[in-house]
Amino acid sequence: MTNMTTDQKEKLMGDLRVVIADAEELLRMTADQAGEGAAGVRNRVQDKLNQAKVDLLHLQEVAVTKAKAAGHATDEFVHGNPWQSIGIAAGVGLVIGLLIGRR
Repeated sequence: MTNMTTDQKEKLMGDLRVVIADAEELLRMTADQAGEGAAGVRNRVQDKLNQAKVDLLHLQEVAVTKAKAAGHATDEFVHGNPWQSIGIAAGVGLVIGLLIGRR
């Protein structure tokens, strides 16, 4: 998962939230179903959903921590090397301008 981009991670977290919400709704809809087997399955699914929520929160916290660390490192670099930062930004802007101009 370390090679995933931020957008991919955000999409994955969003997809997991949707799956969790759908599963919880399914559990509510089947709450009146009779039978010990159904109750056991509902309990196991609810336990797994609770664990998935905890894992999702942990993933989100890790992503926020890494983003803050990257922002802090960038801030330190820019303050320590202002002219290099300006040069890099100008170079990136030039490349993007050239790419857009090709269309």
